[in-house]
Amino acid sequence: MKRIFKKIFSKVTLIILVCVLALLAFFFWGWIEKQINKAKGTYYIYRGDQAYYQNNIAKTLEYYNSGLELYPEHYEAWFNLGNIYTVYEDYYSAIDAYEHAIKYNPNYVLARMNLGIIYSENLGLFDEAIEQFDAIPKIKIFKLWIPFVYSNIKSVPANKGIAYYNKGVAYKKKAMYLPLDKRYLTYKYLGESVEAYKKALKYLKNNYDVYYNKAVAHHLRGDFREAGLDYCKAIKIEPMKYEAHYNLAVLLKGLHRYRDSVDELQKAAMLILEDPDTTNLQSAYIFNLLNDVTRNFISSQEYYSQRLSDEPTTALSYTYVNGKIVPDEEFDKAIIENFKSCAGFEYFNEEEEF
Repeated sequence: MKRIFKKIFSKVTLIILVCVLALLAFFFWGWIEKQINKAKGTYYIYRGDQAYYQNNIAKTLEYYNSGLELYPEHYEAWFNLGNIYTVYEDYYSAIDAYEHAIKYNPNYVLARMNLGIIYSENLGLFDEAIEQFDAIPKIKIFKLWIPFVYSNIKSVPANKGIAYYNKGVAYKKKAMYLPLDKRYLTYKYLGESVEAYKKALKYLKNNYDVYYNKAVAHHLRGDFREAGLDYCKAIKIEPMKYEAHYNLAVLLKGLHRYRDSVDELQKAAMLILEDPDTTNLQSAYIFNLLNDVTRNFISSQEYYSQRLSDEPTTALSYTYVNGKIVPDEEFDKAIIENFKSCAGFEYFNEEEEF
């Protein structure tokens, strides 16, 4: 009797279990199907990652698109897809991919950053870019530090600084590309650019690019004192980059500070010759400007008063090898210190406005 009861009970239990599973499958089939597709999609995306590491872009795109069709919420795959399209300059496809990444993860800082850069640098959609850069500092990200495993302590504030920096670049470009009937807004947008750079410096302290671009914005606005001081700060941070020396020389020339302008142009000329990315046209332009400023300096009263007051300087040791000056250690230190010095700093650092 017990055996018969156990058999009946087992069959009833099995029937109930099957019915419950059938009911669950009936009512929750959409959820179950979604999980199956999610697993398949993740697998395809994994295969896409492998193809990417093997530099097989065609297969990468094929796997990614198949994976995202099954699992469209995979925001990291959308981000990677956007990066691939950007490399191949398919900017509209990249925008679509980054927008999907943001759709499924509105706090995805890197997707917003890359989207903003494409809007600003590649498509000239400055308002859309600024919108993305404005959103990044508002995103609340929990700071986490796990020794030897993971840390975002530095990256979180750095990303805010980079967003403000890119916002400054976007405003500067917006000011420069205004149509003729909107040119009266140039000064305003350059001011917005300066304010963005100021915010960037709260997070990116002693950053050459921020100070240099802030100086350019001041320069274009006609805020010459602020421009000069910022060029000097940029030069102190990265003395061996020619751009700040050159722009400062142009500024000093406009202020008729010819001797200081010549000093900075000479540094720019020396540095540009060592830059492998420099074109012959850039070099020729700098040397032509140097000749022009030198002529102005020689014909100015400043030149004659300087000749009367100049004292001989201490000679520096160097070695001459195959037509090039090869500095020894002391000479090298002196050169670096010389390039760090900023012609006209005392002039710009005066209390009174000029």
